[in-house]
Amino acid sequence: MKPQRSADLREQSLAALDAGRRPAEVALLFGVSSRTLRRWRGQRDAGWVAPPPRPGRPRRIGPGAEAALRAQVAAHPDATLADHCARWAREQGAVVSVATMCRALARLGLPLKKRR
Repeated sequence: MKPQRSADLREQSLAALDAGRRPAEVALLFGVSSRTLRRWRGQRDAGWVAPPPRPGRPRRIGPGAEAALRAQVAAHPDATLADHCARWAREQGAVVSVATMCRALARLGLPLKKRR
């Protein structure tokens, strides 16, 4: 069974290598390439313990605001994306685009009104 997080995958793969398993066997077991195992081993030897942070900026509607978005959609189920954006700007103080609101609703599995 593969670990879910990148750090877990890295730790378990390196632990398997340290336990004496062959790199090809570990690569097959964890679904990574042998080159990745060599890179992880080299990074660990150089002092890197955790994987580097992922690039990009944080979400405008992050995990901490998901409850507020759920409440907003529950209170206004017939609102369009533009309506939700305007309401979010008024109530949360953060201006978001229609595309951002659409992605946030899809990520949460919330319904979207198709027409006015």
